Amino acid sequence: MLDANIKTQLKAYLERVTQPIEIVASLDDGPKSQEMRELLRDVAEQSALITLTESGNDARKPSFSVGPKGGEGRVRFAGLPMGHEFTSLILALLQSAGYPPKVEADVIEQIKSLEGEFNFETYISLSCHNCPDVVQALNLMAILNPNIRHTMIDGALFQKEVEERQIMAVPTVYLNGQEFGQGRMELGEILAKVDTGAAARDARKLSDKAAFDVLVVGGGPAGAAAAIYAARKGIRTGIVAERFGGQVMDTMAIENFISVKYTEGPKLVASLEEHVKEYEVDVMNLQRVAKVVPGSEDGTTLAEVQLENGATLKSRTVIVATGARWREMNVPGEKEFRGKGVAYCPHCDGPLFKGKRVAVIGGGNSGVEAAIDLAGVVAHVTLLEFADELRADAVLQKKLYSLPNVTVIKSAQTTEVTGTDKVNGLVYKDRKTDETHRIELEGIFVQIGLLPNTDFLKGSLELSRFGEIIVDAKGQTSVPGVFAAGDCTTVPYKQIIIAMGEGAKASLSAFDHLIRTSTPA
Repeated sequence: MLDANIKTQLKAYLERVTQPIEIVASLDDGPKSQEMRELLRDVAEQSALITLTESGNDARKPSFSVGPKGGEGRVRFAGLPMGHEFTSLILALLQSAGYPPKVEADVIEQIKSLEGEFNFETYISLSCHNCPDVVQALNLMAILNPNIRHTMIDGALFQKEVEERQIMAVPTVYLNGQEFGQGRMELGEILAKVDTGAAARDARKLSDKAAFDVLVVGGGPAGAAAAIYAARKGIRTGIVAERFGGQVMDTMAIENFISVKYTEGPKLVASLEEHVKEYEVDVMNLQRVAKVVPGSEDGTTLAEVQLENGATLKSRTVIVATGARWREMNVPGEKEFRGKGVAYCPHCDGPLFKGKRVAVIGGGNSGVEAAIDLAGVVAHVTLLEFADELRADAVLQKKLYSLPNVTVIKSAQTTEVTGTDKVNGLVYKDRKTDETHRIELEGIFVQIGLLPNTDFLKGSLELSRFGEIIVDAKGQTSVPGVFAAGDCTTVPYKQIIIAMGEGAKASLSAFDHLIRTSTPA
C-alpha cells in the first residue's frame, strides 16, 4: 500500500512514539477493506509500539479507531486517510501516544475543561485541502478530552450517508447528530462554538492589551508582509484577522509566485505564519472587525479597532488588508442552496458530485480551470459565460473544448437556482434572444471573481464604486494614519505577489507617518 520512501518517512515519525498504541479495524470482504488492511499493516510494521487488531464491530466498514492500548479509541477514520488526510493519521498516532501538540497551553486546558458529551462526525473528500485542519482539530479534542469522540468519514466511500444527510460540500461537521458547521474551521473557531463563555473571556483579554504602533487588520499576504516590515522597525505590531491566510487558504495550484515554481495555498500560508512568528508580532486570529475609528490627524488620539465580540484594540496607525471573498451571483435560490448544491470550491466539493451533472458559472481562468477539473469527476459540465466570448487564456480554452463531456454556453445570464431540498437545476436567459432556458443538474460552481471585504468600513474610509478602499501611491487612505493594502484596495491586478509588495509599502508609509507625528501620552 505504502511505497518504500513513505514507509521510511513514516518510520522516522513513529520513532517519537513512546507509549503503546492500538489500532482497531472494522472490515468486511470488500476491496476497500482490503486496501485499509494493507495500509494499517504497513503502518503497524513501522513501530513495535503499535498493535493492529481486526476485532472492531463498527457499522461503518471499512473504518478503524486509534487510541492508547487498553483505552478507548475516541478517534476514528471511516475510509482510507490518504492524500491530504495522511497527515491527520500520523498526528492522531503521535498524539494518542502522548506526543505534545503544537497548541498553546491555555487552549489545551480549555479543551480538557469542556463538559458534556460531544460526538463529532466530519464528512470529507480526500482532495479537499481545507478538510485536514478540521479533522486534526477535532481529533486533538477527542484525544485530550474523554467526553469527546470524532469520526472522519470519506464522503466518496460512504455515499449513502452523504445522500441521506444531503451533504453537498466538505468539510461538513455533525455534532451529536445535528449539523454543526461547514467549510474550513480552525480549532479556535470550533472551541468558540462549543464553549459559550469563550467569546466574553476573549474580549476582556483583548481589550486589556496595550496600544500598538501599527495594527494590521487582515492576515493574508498583504497583512503578513505589512506586519513583518513593521516589526522589523522594532515597533509594537499586531495582526487582527478573521482567518490567518485569508483567501489564499482556498487556493490550490500557485505557479506564478516568482522564485517558487509551484506551491499550494495552505503551504504558502504556513510559511507566511512561520515568518511572522519570527518577529514580535501579536497575532490575534479568529477575530472579526466591526468598525475602525480613526484617531486624530496629529496622532495625539489613538485609532480604535472595534471587534464584533465587543473588544476594542488601540493603535497609533492602522493598516487595512482584509482581502476579498468569492463574488456571488445574487440570484434567487443561491443562498438557500449554498452547501446543498451551490459551491465555490471545485477542488474541495467536486468529488461529492461524482457521476452527476454540474454547471460552472464564469468563463475566466478560474471558471475554465474549474470546468476542466470537474470534467474528470462528474458526468457532464455546462459552463455558462455572461459575455459573448470566454475570457480565459487560450491554452485553457483549447483544453476545455477538447473535453467530450463539457458544453459551453455564452451570452448566458443566470437568473435562478432551482431545487427542493437540494439543487435540481438552474435557469438562464440568452442575452441575445431574451429566451429563457432551464438546465437540469445537481451542482453549481460559482467562479465569477472576488468582492473586497470592506463592508465594515462604509462611512469610515472613502471607497470606490466597487467597494475597494481608495489609496494613493503610498497606500494612504482618505484618513491620515489609516493605510490599506492588497485585494481590498483600488490597486489593480489582484495577485499574491502584488499584495505582498503593497503590504510592505503600506507598512513603510505607516512608519514614516509615525516618525512625523507626535506620540500620545
